[in-house]
Amino acid sequence: MPLPTRVSVVGAALLRDERVLASRRTAPPHLAGFWEFPGGKVEDGESDVVALARELVEELGVTATIGGRLGGDLLIGDTAVLRVYLCTDVVGEPQLVDHDAHRWLSVDELDDVPWIPVDAPLVEELRQLLGISRTGPSGGADRAGPG
Repeated sequence: MPLPTRVSVVGAALLRDERVLASRRTAPPHLAGFWEFPGGKVEDGESDVVALARELVEELGVTATIGGRLGGDLLIGDTAVLRVYLCTDVVGEPQLVDHDAHRWLSVDELDDVPWIPVDAPLVEELRQLLGISRTGPSGGADRAGPG
């Protein structure tokens, strides 16, 4: 018996000034009021990167540099898989199209919003990433050579 085809969904962890954009959903009803990394479905013939670039323009009215993945594939029920990408160099201010609010969250504010369940596992990974960028990869201690 063949496995069901999974729909690919892409999301953006948009980073600006050591903050990440969270967007509040309005639908479907069981997810309304929860916050997410914005994005959408990958259309037939699109790569993840092309789909995410399109979704950023359609859903937020912004462009960004799409970088590496945040976490691995996350299952959305039995029919879809979510892939979230780190995005930088955001051009434009996010518009309210498919969401009713946007917030730029610092590492200390990541728990201030209720995340949709599928995105929640990525929040801790993002927290570690943003924490490293604030203190540097060596935990804030610079190495000094003999001087």
